[in-house]
Amino acid sequence: MIEGIVIAWYALLGLIIGSFLNVVIYRFNTGKSLQGRSRCLSCGETLSWWHLVPVFSFMCLRARCSFCSARISFRYVAVELLTAFSFGLVAYLVHDFWLQPLYAVLMSVLVVILVYDILHMIIPDSLVLALGGIALVLAGYDAWLLFSFFDFALQPVVSMVGSRILAAAVGFLFFASLWRVSNGRWIGFGDAKLAIPLGFIVGWPGIISTIILSFWVGAAVSVFLLALQTLFARLKRGQHRLRFIPHSLTIKSEIPFAPFLIIGFLLVHFFAIDVFILIGNGIEKLGFFGY
Repeated sequence: MIEGIVIAWYALLGLIIGSFLNVVIYRFNTGKSLQGRSRCLSCGETLSWWHLVPVFSFMCLRARCSFCSARISFRYVAVELLTAFSFGLVAYLVHDFWLQPLYAVLMSVLVVILVYDILHMIIPDSLVLALGGIALVLAGYDAWLLFSFFDFALQPVVSMVGSRILAAAVGFLFFASLWRVSNGRWIGFGDAKLAIPLGFIVGWPGIISTIILSFWVGAAVSVFLLALQTLFARLKRGQHRLRFIPHSLTIKSEIPFAPFLIIGFLLVHFFAIDVFILIGNGIEKLGFFGY
């Protein structure tokens, strides 16, 4: 009962924070202050508080501005719901009271990076630095727990820190190599920088599973979108553009990779998914070895 209340409270908090993250995403790197009143992007009218209630206002206004009737993008609701879901997930999976707020901040930064990369195909350095700061705090907390548990012995802490540094270096070097070899066509350098704090959090060998899962998820999503677009084009007699796909998608199209890297990170960090165990179980079930 209490756990359900905590999860619901965090989800509600996520809706509110998600509304603020929409402002951050829209105004980030534009020189606009985050403290200014929100306005309609079509008519410029100042929005009242009842225009900005997460999800509820969108539904009541039927996705249109109350002043000029311009359509309101579903992206705003998607960000609010995604943040609410991520906060609820934190409350459900993280049982350390002191870590829950920190992981909520972590999720907020990841949501901004994910959506910003989808919209602009770039990962701002300041967001990566913020993620790095969170990673250092998490590592410091884990180091203190290890230090206390092993009667203040330094060896476990040194091993843990070394594992995380190795993971961060491997993640960066892998994506940086892809970026270098392809001259930026396969992967962006921002993805290489993003792999540093994510690798530092999951440690070694978690970064390997994170990388592999990110490519698996990316391939699955790309194939799904291509198939969906093809089906949509046939149904609409050649109209081959979906509203939620930013441009006409082909096999050679550039797709933001940060969302897939973030999903891979979450699967490894929160659900302890090991791709080598998955592959091993798959081989065993197929009966490649033995009878």
